Amino acid sequence: MLAVTNISFSYGTNPILEDVSFTITKGEHISLIGESGCGKSTLLKLIYGIYDLNKGEIFWKDTPILGPLYNLLPGGEYVKYLSQNFDLMPHTTVFENVSQYLSVFYPEELKKRTYELLDTIEMTSFAETKVKLLSGGQQQRVALARVLAQQPELLLLDEPFSHIDNFRKNGLRRNLFNYLKKEKITVLTATHDPNDILPYADQVIVLKDTKILAQNTPKKLYEHPNNLYVASLFGEANKIPIHIVKSYADTKRKIIVYASEFKVSNKSGLEVEVSTSYYQGGQYLVEGIYEEEKIFFYHNIAVETGKKVFLNVSIETINQRLV
Repeated sequence: MLAVTNISFSYGTNPILEDVSFTITKGEHISLIGESGCGKSTLLKLIYGIYDLNKGEIFWKDTPILGPLYNLLPGGEYVKYLSQNFDLMPHTTVFENVSQYLSVFYPEELKKRTYELLDTIEMTSFAETKVKLLSGGQQQRVALARVLAQQPELLLLDEPFSHIDNFRKNGLRRNLFNYLKKEKITVLTATHDPNDILPYADQVIVLKDTKILAQNTPKKLYEHPNNLYVASLFGEANKIPIHIVKSYADTKRKIIVYASEFKVSNKSGLEVEVSTSYYQGGQYLVEGIYEEEKIFFYHNIAVETGKKVFLNVSIETINQRLV
């Protein structure tokens, strides 16, 4: 188990994290999300032991994780950190990079294990290619396989798919996170991408203004965001008064509505004037104006600029957000 207890850290006089606490059980996958600069990467580095804490403590099982004041090299055999700098050997092959951490005393097992890892990252056809000849996305995939070869108990991933082409990300996500779950490897993933989170994370920690703003399962955080900031990390979201979509409501309370939850009507509801339609493949993201406020919703066709449409929200959505 990883236990982070009341930790604080500053760069000089600039506080990054203050009184942050959480625990992670063996095999659990935690996603860290939040705007750039909120401390996601710093938290991973503290857990790896790259920095010294200003306050608090971090334990992996019964072992304290300490910074450079106590350890010459960060990390230990049980924890591995995949940063956005890949730390590969550029003049050797993909196979050699991945197999470096496997036992040379069993060559057949080494070869089999290496190709299993290369298959996980979809790089078997590049086994004999020198790393320096690979693209940034291909190098990131090799770095993933290389860190998995070290068989960590605790794996820290910092934007693990940031350099990888969109057409390959979905398959790679499934391969990697299913592999980690099968091997019962405890994982912390810092990411901006909700596609890294919603299908795979067991828990999500939202960071903002040096604190943990929210923590829950992806489903509960998505369905019951406690503010617009949390909702916006998962997609386009709006904060609107209930009475403007349900006229019989006797409250001025506001609720959060995702763009996908609005239904377009030609007759009644929240009246908006369309300003822009953004093509997104199977649908359009439409920007409308209500009392000088922007409202975003999805529609199956583009809507003419200047046209007025009505938006409705299901009573189930309203009740869900009022809980």
